[in-house]
Amino acid sequence: METPFDREMMQRCIHLAKKAQGQTAPNPLVGSVIVKEGQIIGEGFHPGAGQPHAEIFALRNAGEQARGATIYVNLEPCAHYGRTPPCTKALIEAGIAKVFLGMIDPDYRVCGKGIQQLQDAGIEVIVGVCEADCRKLNEAFIHRIRYQRPFGILKYAMTLDGKIAASTGHSAWVSGTASRKMVHQLRATCDAVIIGGNTVRRDNPYLTTHHEKAHNPLRVVMSRTLDLPLEAHLWETQEVSTLVFTEIKTNPTLHKQLLKHGVEVIELPVLSPATVMEHLYQKGLCSVLWECGGTLAAKAIADGAVQKIFAFIAPKIIGGNMAPSPVGDLGLEKMTDALELENVSIHSIESDLLIEGYLPKKAWLV
Repeated sequence: METPFDREMMQRCIHLAKKAQGQTAPNPLVGSVIVKEGQIIGEGFHPGAGQPHAEIFALRNAGEQARGATIYVNLEPCAHYGRTPPCTKALIEAGIAKVFLGMIDPDYRVCGKGIQQLQDAGIEVIVGVCEADCRKLNEAFIHRIRYQRPFGILKYAMTLDGKIAASTGHSAWVSGTASRKMVHQLRATCDAVIIGGNTVRRDNPYLTTHHEKAHNPLRVVMSRTLDLPLEAHLWETQEVSTLVFTEIKTNPTLHKQLLKHGVEVIELPVLSPATVMEHLYQKGLCSVLWECGGTLAAKAIADGAVQKIFAFIAPKIIGGNMAPSPVGDLGLEKMTDALELENVSIHSIESDLLIEGYLPKKAWLV
């Protein structure tokens, strides 16, 4: 039976796990805390694929005190040999007496096997502490495991009348400073950020977190014709990598120039959000942030590449019959056909509003 103290320790695990956001793919975010006689004696988190798991860092931190102690971890300990040995073996050898878990690992290589190994060794295991919070923490990892594709997030900022730019294309800035800072924080939690060629030509973005200590995601550009400028901030790859997806044998001159700048270029027979997400899955990515214009956003939704929406709404009216909106044509002709978000939350960010929610599974399970 869990107690308020158990929930407090699991929240501590989640807090620790978040220290590695955007850096663990294809692995999950995991934090761990070891407690003895009501005091924390060891803790740790998984910093990245190929490195020790959270439980190992916590055990090292606790040392010999771990014998007879209780460990908290937001995800079931692994029970197989991968890049690292199984954590269950380490917990058993360390003499851990009790384990509190946030959730079962959906990976078939673990999925209950870790719990069984611990129980077979006489260790008491309690599952489901702060489970909803633990599942949200690793929603991208869970999605990747279940559907063999990265978790897609569509982010946009729009005016009160639904415009992402003026009729001239000018878009700096729709939302306020606090909202833009939050977007930078969101980028830091993702493995990649995607835009289309129009955004490169119009905005010349950096697509970084604008913080020297924060993780920067892989910057991805989709351009069917490779009609992109020779000079752009995205081609500066000394500190942040850029990947360009295009179709076969397009603009060989720019292709060569991009390679000289250290930009990776992948040519596909057919360029689409679905084919791009498949390649990013093969690269081991878990979470992808779409920061594109309305045309590509609509294609991403139609291709099932978007599961979650972050919509920043600024209290401004710009008007304009030709001013762009955040999502282009989806082929929906009736309001009853509209995609209605689920599990919606609304936050005030200074004078802006943020609406966060999930597209229904029927919209992306294609």
